[in-house]
Amino acid sequence: MKLCRYGKNGYEKPGMIDADGRLRDLSKIVDSIGPNELSPRGLKMLTKVKSESLPLVANHPRMGVPYIGIGKFIAIGLNYSDHAKEAGLPIPTEPVVFMKATTCINGPNDDVIQPRNSTKLDWEVELGVVIGTKAQYVSEDKALEHVAGYCVINDVSERSFQQATSQWDKGKGFDTAGPIGPWLVTTDEITDPQTLELWLDVNGKRMQSGNTRTMIFSVCSM
Repeated sequence: MKLCRYGKNGYEKPGMIDADGRLRDLSKIVDSIGPNELSPRGLKMLTKVKSESLPLVANHPRMGVPYIGIGKFIAIGLNYSDHAKEAGLPIPTEPVVFMKATTCINGPNDDVIQPRNSTKLDWEVELGVVIGTKAQYVSEDKALEHVAGYCVINDVSERSFQQATSQWDKGKGFDTAGPIGPWLVTTDEITDPQTLELWLDVNGKRMQSGNTRTMIFSVCSM
C-alpha cells in the first residue's frame, strides 16, 4: 500500500495511492494515518481496503507529511559509503547518530525556509524507515519486524551551521529542514530495503543517484 495525507496544512485527510498512481480518499475508513493505523493491527485492516472502491480525489491537492505522531526523528550521518567518499571523510567505525527536531518536519513539496545568515543550504536524499511498533533492545534479525513502511526524506542541512561545532542540531534541525513523503510504502511492497534506488534532482538536474546496498548503517527512522 501507498498511504498518504493530503490537503491544506493542518487539515490533511488520509489517502491511498491506487495501482494507477491516482490519489484516493481514505477518510471514510480512518480519521488519519498515525500510530494506530501503522500498527500491525491497523495495517492488517487497511490491507482489506480495495483502493478502487475509494473516491478519487479531484485536481492536485497539496501532499502533506504522510503520517502523524512522529515521536522521534533519528538519523545516521555518513550512512552511505559513496557519500562518505564524496565528502572526503573516512567511513565511520560506529554509527554517527543525531536527531532532527520534530518541528523540522515538512510536507514533501512545501517551501524550505532558509535560516537567517545561512550561506550553505544543502540537500540530501534519504530512505526513511517508519517504526510501527515499540522497538527497544531489538536484535538485528528481528529489527524489520517492527517496521511499518518506508518513505523518502530530504535531510536538508545548513552546512556552515553544521560544521561550526561538533553538534549538528543547529545545522539539521531548523524549521522546515525535514521534508517527508509524498507517501509511505508499506513493507508488503518492499521485500528487500537493501536494493532500493534513490535519487535527487535540483531544478531538473540529477545531483544524487545511488542504491541502499551501499548503506553502511541504518537510515533515518521515525
